[in-house]
Amino acid sequence: MVSKATPKRPPAASRTPSKTSGQAAASSSAAPSVVRNTENQQRLLDVFSDAFSNVLSSEGFPALLQEIKQALFNRDFAAAFGREDYLDAYAARWSPTRALCYATVFLAVRDYLDQMLVPHHGPATTDTAGHGKEEQGPPDEPEEQSRSRGSPTSKRLRMLSIGGCAAEHVAFASYLGDTSSLGTLTLLDSAPWSRVAALLQNQLTTAPPLSKYASAAAKASNQPFLLEPQLSLTFSQGDALSLTRDRLAELVGAQPLVVTLLFTLNELYTDGSIGQTTKFLRLLGESLPHGSLLLVVDSPGSYSEAAVGKEKKRYPMQWLLGHTLLETQTPGYTWERLESKDSIWFRLPEGLSYPIQLENMRYQMHLYKIHKTRLS
Repeated sequence: MVSKATPKRPPAASRTPSKTSGQAAASSSAAPSVVRNTENQQRLLDVFSDAFSNVLSSEGFPALLQEIKQALFNRDFAAAFGREDYLDAYAARWSPTRALCYATVFLAVRDYLDQMLVPHHGPATTDTAGHGKEEQGPPDEPEEQSRSRGSPTSKRLRMLSIGGCAAEHVAFASYLGDTSSLGTLTLLDSAPWSRVAALLQNQLTTAPPLSKYASAAAKASNQPFLLEPQLSLTFSQGDALSLTRDRLAELVGAQPLVVTLLFTLNELYTDGSIGQTTKFLRLLGESLPHGSLLLVVDSPGSYSEAAVGKEKKRYPMQWLLGHTLLETQTPGYTWERLESKDSIWFRLPEGLSYPIQLENMRYQMHLYKIHKTRLS
């Protein structure tokens, strides 16, 4: 069965040297005017290299990558993402660049994301089985300490990543760290990413190991990528195109949030059919709270086209998306397009280090906001 919520093909990319990768971010249309902190980007890569150090150094790693590539070439997603060692290898090889890219995209639309902050009554603990939990601070807790824990006075950014796994997880964590924000993330994917999600969450919230000879200053400054209360994580395994109305409503909740389809929408169109995907987008529109955002990132140009009808006439993904959201009558709600870029290059800055070669990547980006015309 096609893994409809798991596109995750290796991205079309231009190759760069392994240890020092590329140039400053540039765009074939208009690059996001965001200056990323190279130190933070290196720490993001370190999260992956530390979490998957045994995978990256394994003699069997190249063979695993070839098997994954072959399965993806055959569009056999069930095989490509059906084994834990394949998921580890995929996350170690292709997720780091995408995580850097997604974090840059999140920062580029920060003004819109800031509008999505909502009150939160205690941080959800990490739950990779798809069930959220909440923790409450002790009574009479000081205000500053309570705020750091994610108390009822705090605000969080809620995000649902459809087709989301390692790259979305770490990119969102990077955004929270860069903006000193609190966040709640739900990853929905048809592949069994729960173990990888738990591994990365632990890596993100645990200070890196230090040498026993480390100085007192180094020990004092050694901090995790994120403090644990900053990011509440839930992983839910499921097929996006098979979601019922009730299940989708449960996932999105009652408060405004950001829904992402990062290198996922075109696969839904091509492997799940245009009809099913259109139905899913309409169901999403009916379920989303007023003011929520939909962020779509995918391959640019002819890499994102879907065939329609017996003659297999091909349509660009962004045209299908715009037609469904903006040109089709949708009783009860309307979509507003906030941002749209047809082709952007993400180039890895000089000086970043990773155990294997990484690549630059090109993408398109579209951001929409939903307005409910009939509010319950």
